[in-house]
Amino acid sequence: MVKRVRGSRTGRPIMVLLDLLGRRWTLRIVWELREEPRRFRELQDAIGASPTIINTRLAELREAKLVRLDEEAGYRLTALGEELLRLFLPLHVWSEKWAKAI
Repeated sequence: MVKRVRGSRTGRPIMVLLDLLGRRWTLRIVWELREEPRRFRELQDAIGASPTIINTRLAELREAKLVRLDEEAGYRLTALGEELLRLFLPLHVWSEKWAKAI
């Protein structure tokens, strides 16, 4: 089934992913989970977004299989979420060079 997203009539996986990651606070949540699991309150304190938006983004990330809830430790990246983060790290390094150049 084709999932419709903003800016895409095809629902291709890359468009669905970019739509998800382009939502406010989504990448920040992934970034905050990069080293260790965090409980909801820790995420809220680190991010500074409203509880409603954090809940919404966490639900979307869980549905996308990028984040899971570990009842004892809190929210953590799944294997897919960790892989996504690894793919973003070269972009992070490049952005540091870019920031110095501009």
